[in-house]
Amino acid sequence: MPREINWTDSLEIGIQLQEKYPDLDPYTVRFTDLHRYVTELPGFVGDPAKSNEGILEAIQTAWHEEYEDAK
Repeated sequence: MPREINWTDSLEIGIQLQEKYPDLDPYTVRFTDLHRYVTELPGFVGDPAKSNEGILEAIQTAWHEEYEDAK
């Protein structure tokens, strides 16, 4: 069973998004799509209504760091 993750787990979310979408540059993803990607992750238990621009930016940045490391 996957570990439970919430909106504040930006690093873990970034890692999982990189694993799920390895060829997708995170900085090309619209926040509406990013929101959907996060809420569809296994183990995600956060309230979809509790995200905001700052949270999504933090997730996008963490994902981008993982994306760059994987290159």
